[in-house]
Amino acid sequence: MSDLGTTWLGLRLRSPFVVAACPISQDAVAARQAVASGAGAIVMHSLFEEQLVEEQMAVHRLIDSQSDTNAEAHSFMPGAMFSLDGEGYLAELAELRAAVDVPVVASLNGTTPGGWTRYAKRLADAGADALELNLYDIATSAVESAEEVECRQLALVEMVVSAVAIPVAVKLSPFYTALPDFVRRLEAAGVQGITVFNRLYEPLVDIASLDVRRHLELSTAAELPQRLHALAVLSTTSALSLACSGGIHHGDHAAQAVACGAHVVQVASALLAHGPGQMAVLQGQLQDWLAGHGYAGIAALRGVLNLARAPDPSAWSRLNYIRSLDGWRASPHRRS
Repeated sequence: MSDLGTTWLGLRLRSPFVVAACPISQDAVAARQAVASGAGAIVMHSLFEEQLVEEQMAVHRLIDSQSDTNAEAHSFMPGAMFSLDGEGYLAELAELRAAVDVPVVASLNGTTPGGWTRYAKRLADAGADALELNLYDIATSAVESAEEVECRQLALVEMVVSAVAIPVAVKLSPFYTALPDFVRRLEAAGVQGITVFNRLYEPLVDIASLDVRRHLELSTAAELPQRLHALAVLSTTSALSLACSGGIHHGDHAAQAVACGAHVVQVASALLAHGPGQMAVLQGQLQDWLAGHGYAGIAALRGVLNLARAPDPSAWSRLNYIRSLDGWRASPHRRS
């Protein structure tokens, strides 16, 4: 059988398939099944700083609402009753580490320097093997430039990297004007890995009710090409560990990501749709592809189609756009 071993964030994994941040990490039984089926590591669901703040404010409002109705209001609901500082997430981390024998990566989605560093330290101290930081920053201000947004993000990341001794990866959105340069700056800040891409759960407009609704759909393979393009470029401009997240639904998709430069592929939607045991199916499909194409392992496949090594590097450039349009115009099946 082909060797599926890989190194990601300095961690030696027996498989490139990683459980992406999703509800599976909240179920120790499901997580154990995913690992038994071939997962090389698990990324926990994200700990959101805003969620913790909201919970804390809710408790304060509950206590304050009783302040004028009972003379002992501030004592009959002690703070110890409530999980106000991520204790639930830390408990999940401890349970997960006890349940599986692969690295467990904590996922942090924060907005302020104090919040990021505080929770990053707690997660590192609790035994997380690495951290994945989600840069989920939606620009809505007309007076803040792209450079200012990126500088703010870099400052946050630098604080986390300097606060913990474990490896730190950053999960990016696809909306950077100069992604290779921003990744270079993240590398200089001490980041050890990049994950492409964060899926932004964009709301839907309900025209019947004139309302905006939250909407979540599982990923599809149609999302993969955007990731492959980023991997093909970043694997030639950066020495960081690269993870592909989004669009992995078949072992062949994993082979494509590795060929473009990925060290690991993160899987969530395929597992949520078919169960944690689907990891074994994906791994078997990748093994079949490697054997059928004469590869002894994924190390030999990694990067063979990136920007520097592809038979036609221009396929990753704007020239490919022109050729695609030419091909469409030449198609006998196009509509008149």
